[in-house]
Amino acid sequence: MFFKKIFSPSKPDFLKKEKEEEEGKVIWTEKKPAPKKKKPGTFFTLRFKLRPIMGVMLVSMIIGAIAGGFAGYYAGSYFLTDFISTSSIIAPQVIRHSDNNLLPTSNQDATIAVEQASPSVVSIIVTKEITTYYGNPQSSFDDFFKNWSFGFDDFFYGPRIPENWGPNPPQEEKKETRQIGGGTGFIISSEDGLILTNKHVVSDTEAEYTVITNDGEKYEAEVLARDPFNDIAILKVQASDLSEIKLGDSDTLKIGQTVIAIGNALGEYRNTVTKGVISGISRRVIAGDAYGSSEVLENVIQTDAAINFGNSGGPLINLQGEVIGINTAINIEGQLIGFAIPVNQAKQVIESVKEYGYIIRPYIGVRYTLINKDIIEKNNLEVNYGALIVRGPEESDLAVIPGSPANKAGLAENDIILEVNGEKINEEYSLSRAIQKHQPGDEIELKVYHQGEEKIIKVILEEYNKPTEE
Repeated sequence: MFFKKIFSPSKPDFLKKEKEEEEGKVIWTEKKPAPKKKKPGTFFTLRFKLRPIMGVMLVSMIIGAIAGGFAGYYAGSYFLTDFISTSSIIAPQVIRHSDNNLLPTSNQDATIAVEQASPSVVSIIVTKEITTYYGNPQSSFDDFFKNWSFGFDDFFYGPRIPENWGPNPPQEEKKETRQIGGGTGFIISSEDGLILTNKHVVSDTEAEYTVITNDGEKYEAEVLARDPFNDIAILKVQASDLSEIKLGDSDTLKIGQTVIAIGNALGEYRNTVTKGVISGISRRVIAGDAYGSSEVLENVIQTDAAINFGNSGGPLINLQGEVIGINTAINIEGQLIGFAIPVNQAKQVIESVKEYGYIIRPYIGVRYTLINKDIIEKNNLEVNYGALIVRGPEESDLAVIPGSPANKAGLAENDIILEVNGEKINEEYSLSRAIQKHQPGDEIELKVYHQGEEKIIKVILEEYNKPTEE
């Protein structure tokens, strides 16, 4: 009955309209039909018969979904894990030079390079016997006014002189050894105990030098040689089986190449490591120290790797752990502007010391300045390159050293050396660099501008300050 009422679109036939005249109203009454027998197999009965089957199917679907989810989870986890583990063992690409050498670029390469070079880097401690004085110090300017009193009466009668005014009592003199400086060096010969550093680190001939290795061992050091033409010196310690550093090739350097500086920063922090790049090559700078002395450094390397006080003499290395420069100077007016001597300039010095026990250097015997635009304009020169032979700042600094090869060959003050063996002298190729390519006894040919004329002069180079035999 309920089912038919919901789904049947027509009016039920068991409702009949009967009209009764009661108070003028039309009243609808329902005539109840006789009960009907239900026919078997109708939709109504079929629905109730299928309910158990549908329940079983629904439960099966739910159980199947749950089981399938678990199976998919574990299967997916297995295959994903297998994929990740397989992908992780794929070898990364390696960039190579044309000569099949590896081109290291990562921080790991820098770490390896430092590990290779650090055992060869040493700290150099400079000590000296200093005389100190104890007792009443000399009265200062402030003490003068502190000891003298000025009052109202002093305006008329003058200030009163203190009773203790007069010469100070004698002071006690005491000598003690103190550390006065420090620097860095690196081992260039493990068997001979040779160490390379800067000349200005060991310039004091009255000081004593102690070397501290990377593992903390201390050795008394002897200054074996100081280079007269470059900021290079070699020390010797009585030790063997030291860790010798590898020397690279500074002639192949490129601007932007990664480099690492290692040194005894501030004389306190041993083997401090800083990293940077090569900012410039073939620089010419004038380096000075706190004592007023200065030195011209030619063809040096510029880097932005931090070089602190105390780093002088330490190695500037490449990513292969090879020395390509000797840290030498900084520009305090800028930031991260440091300079290093190319290691190739030191190789000749090293071989000379190993073979002869001292540095052999050829020399010509002139003081000079390179021709530049300012000199050309002020002197109306007809040439725009070369080395102008000039006097030094002191009266004793002659332009041509008496008895030198240049003096013997007839060179004079204000001459301009234009070429050495056919190569022009300029800021990129200085006279000093040209001379140091040769050995004592070599004959070189100079093109010289002398009093408005060019001429050819031959000079035989001699050895600079050859030690006298005892």
